[in-house]
Amino acid sequence: MKKLTKVAVSAAIMASAFAMSASADGGKVYYLNFAPEVADQWEALAEKYSEETGTEVQVVTAASGTYESTLKSEMDKSEAPTLFQVNGPVGLAAWKDYCYDLKDTDVYKNLASDDFALVNEDGSVSGIAYKIETYGLIYNKSLLNDYFETDGAVVTSVDEINNFDTLKAVVEDITAKKDDLGIEGAFTSAGMDSSSDWRFKTHLANIPIYYEYKADGITSTDAIKGTYLDNYKNIWDLYINNATCEPSMISSKTAEDARAEFALGEAVFYQNGTWETSGILEEGDLTEDDLGMLPIYIGVEGEENQGLCTGSENYWCVNAKASEEDIQATVDFLTWCITSDEGRTAISKDMGFATPFTTFGDDYAADNVLVNEAAKYVEDGKTPVTWCFTTMPSENWKNGVGSALLEYAQGTGEWDSVVTAFVDGWATEYAAANAE
Repeated sequence: MKKLTKVAVSAAIMASAFAMSASADGGKVYYLNFAPEVADQWEALAEKYSEETGTEVQVVTAASGTYESTLKSEMDKSEAPTLFQVNGPVGLAAWKDYCYDLKDTDVYKNLASDDFALVNEDGSVSGIAYKIETYGLIYNKSLLNDYFETDGAVVTSVDEINNFDTLKAVVEDITAKKDDLGIEGAFTSAGMDSSSDWRFKTHLANIPIYYEYKADGITSTDAIKGTYLDNYKNIWDLYINNATCEPSMISSKTAEDARAEFALGEAVFYQNGTWETSGILEEGDLTEDDLGMLPIYIGVEGEENQGLCTGSENYWCVNAKASEEDIQATVDFLTWCITSDEGRTAISKDMGFATPFTTFGDDYAADNVLVNEAAKYVEDGKTPVTWCFTTMPSENWKNGVGSALLEYAQGTGEWDSVVTAFVDGWATEYAAANAE
């Protein structure tokens, strides 16, 4: 894989509707966008392309957490999306019959690696990742430096935090000194409402899955073993017992709560990704110089060499059931987005995306401080943690794990229930999803 800067955006806010009319040559584009936080940028880019080419491009943005249901609804309409998204191999399964083969397009030819494409056994290409994202433990450099200066600080530099044991010692010492530091907790609230629980039932759950896959030399499975679920418990316990709120309160805490707590300097650590940069900076008084990112350590041997969690669950797919004119118009639009000055500037600067395309050189590096943080780990030879969560068998599996995590945190359930939801739930959901 070629070295890439890495960034992103992920989801949350509004919806729009529209009536689509054909452009002069009959070809038109309807993009059902996944990310509400860049809806305005996509609409502006679509308008610019329409002015330049005469091709109509309409952008509709699904409300946060409703993309799949919105896509199903829109695909049943006579004017269905010509451009849509799936989150990886599992998401593709439901839409594979709707995916135009992108193998011969310039969009695919300009991809840095097949690692960023959904390539089928016959060589056809169903989807292409258009942004690379990274997540980990975002931290407030100023607050962490304040901690380093306290009497008896466990470490005196962030560089010393490179494994779970050290992270745990630092976090628990910060908790003990939180009044002196003027904070509410070491971690932001681990909100388990629908706007926030994905951070733990998906992104955090990825870490034990990654290490199991790595140990077993596999990239997916029909039956997860749960080899590293004790480690999952380690980090979850650390989160909920050293946060800005009591574990019993997390059912009502939201993604917005966690972002605000971090942005306002109430917590030192915040599990999230590069897509959160602009939201953090807009919410409080933090500057780019205040932001850093650590890997999520869970106590696995050799994790000192672990990097950040990097990958994509944002794959462009072109609707194969659209007219030939609309398919060509859509492919032309995507090509323009990744080759023109206007498209590349909008994607890398206005949206803050890091991309897997060779057409984005240094002049179109993503404008995002956390992307730069992520790139440092790659440059230092740390091994990125693969986004294995794209192989999770279903949304229902995630929900089962999330419910068990919440009950455990609240004291109404045991950790064994988390293990059952993780392991037994995986086998059940995989079998259901792959039943003939």
